[in-house]
This record gives sequence, C-alpha cells and structure tokens, in this order.
Amino acid sequence: MKNKNTIIITEEMINSDPYGYTYKEICDCVGEKKARSLMHALYKEKPQKKYQTMSINDIYNGGDTRKYSFKLKDGYCVETVCIKRKTGVTVCVSTMVGCPVGCIFCASGSNGFIRNLTPSEIVQQVTLLKEKVNRIVYMGMGEPFFNYDNVIKSIHILRDRNGLNFPTDGINISTVGPLEQLKKIREEHLKIQLTLSLHATNQRTRDIIIPHMKGYDINKIVEAVLSYSERHNRKVTIAYLLIPGLNDKAADVRQLGRWFREKNVLINLLQYNDTANCNINRPNKQQLVAFKLRLEAAGLEVKMRESRGNNIKAACGQLVSNTNKKNKQNNNKSSSTQKKNLCPR
Repeated sequence: MKNKNTIIITEEMINSDPYGYTYKEICDCVGEKKARSLMHALYKEKPQKKYQTMSINDIYNGGDTRKYSFKLKDGYCVETVCIKRKTGVTVCVSTMVGCPVGCIFCASGSNGFIRNLTPSEIVQQVTLLKEKVNRIVYMGMGEPFFNYDNVIKSIHILRDRNGLNFPTDGINISTVGPLEQLKKIREEHLKIQLTLSLHATNQRTRDIIIPHMKGYDINKIVEAVLSYSERHNRKVTIAYLLIPGLNDKAADVRQLGRWFREKNVLINLLQYNDTANCNINRPNKQQLVAFKLRLEAAGLEVKMRESRGNNIKAACGQLVSNTNKKNKQNNNKSSSTQKKNLCPR
C-alpha cells in the first residue's frame, strides 16, 4: 500500500523540470534507456535551455570571486557565489528567496522570506555555472534547514552516480540550528560537512544576533551538533562572527572552551561584512587575532575565515536581490487587487 503522501511522478513532470529528479525516479517513470540519455544531457553536456527553469540574469566579477544572479520562472532572483581557491572552486548556493531568520549582520532577509527554492533550483545553481566546482556550501540566501526536504533532495540529486556524481565529502550545510532538523540530519545516511552559525555563548546574546531563533535553546542546539559529529565521526565547524563589546568577553571564551574543548570541532572566526542592515562594530585584524589567541589558549582549534567578494557584494551576509523587493511589492498589489475583485459588491 502506497503512502498517501507519496507523489506519483509522471513523464510530463520530468520533462518540465528534469533537474528535480534522481536517476532512479526518472528510470522508474520512463525506463532505463531514456533515463540514461536524459541524465547524460543534463550533467555531461553543455546546459540546454529546454531543460532549465531558471537563467543567468547577471554575472559580477571580483577577481577570485564571481557572483551569479539567477532569474527564476516567477521573476524572483537568487544569488550564487563562486570562489576560486588553490584547491579548486567552491560554490555557495542559496536555498530560499529571502530568509526568515533575520540575523542582524545579514542582508539576505531584508526583503523578508518570500519562498523556498525547489530541489531543481538548488541543483541548477551548480550545473549552470561556467566553472567546474569541487566543493558546494549551502551558505547563500536562506536557512537550509527551514527548507529541509528540498535541500536533502537536492543533495541526493547532486551525488547521484548516474548524474553529477558529486562527492558527499565536498558538501557543507551551514545552519543556525533548528533542533528538529538537526536531529533529522543526524539520522540521514549522508555524512555531509556541517557548520553551525552560533555567534554567541548565551541565550540573551544569541536572541539579539539571531532574533527569529528565539525559543531554540542554545545549549540544546550545541548538544545536537556535537551529537551529529559523534554519530558520523565528522569534524563540525562553529561559525562565530566576532562583534566587539557583544560576544568577545572572557565569559564567552570560557563557555566556548567548556562546550568544544577536546571535541571534534573547528571554530571559524568571522569578520562582519558591511551591509545596510545595522551599525555593527567591525573588528579589525588585531582584535580578531587577539580573540583567536584567547580561544587557542582555552584549548580550541581556531581558524580565521578570509572574506572574499566584498568588492562585488558577494561576501558572507551580503547576498540580496533588489529585484525581489520590487517583485514582492508587485505580487502583493496583484494579490490585493484579486481579493478586492472577489469581494461581493
């Protein structure tokens, strides 16, 4: 007996949006021969417009960093960043149009949350690039775990052996840590890399920095991330944006030490990238180094993340699309007009 929530995939659905399905799903629907041919066309050949549900709207070049603006079918846009490193090319993909989390240092949520991206729209951010990438990070616009099912589906598609065959070790999800989803990812058989955007060591400070995560206990979030690390024998990364005067006290160092000393954890120390959101005190290099040394003295492994793409507004926290604001306003007007027309006179 089929689960009543199971979606029956048709050939028409596959033809209209083929990047949204795994080889098995396509094969079960249209047969092995057609499935192999389609997967080859999608992942081994130059991208073809007939298979795409989004297009490159603009490309911004910033030396070792390139930012893509992708236009979606409904007119909204998302931004994707490619970073060239000595070890290859990393792509930072978005998972939402807008974001509901409201981190004070991030511009992505300035237009609010508009909608989730589909698995296909996430996958196409990788396949439509001009670069060949060897690392995928889910760190763009949106909170990946609030779009959990579509994000996990996109990973299954990307790692499909009959498609792109992307190595799971090369995939990293960055999350603010909703508890239910952290528990779910622990049970997935994926062994992806996981980054927790923590940015605080107590509930009060975290509620200031990430206001829409109020109600999620910071201690339980840390416990869940460490549980993931132990379950999958994976080093987890703790992203910590240093804000002088807010989260750089001696008590913060002590708490980070209590949580993560002798654990399989890397503290990634971040510097604020300018946005129009608020006036955050941006630490200078000396402050970052001094805090790093204090953490290391507390027995922690620490790395300072070098920001890339500031010159094209492609650094962490800077991804946003003005197009979305206009489209959201237009859609709201259209929705209001439709409601008005439906009202009895």
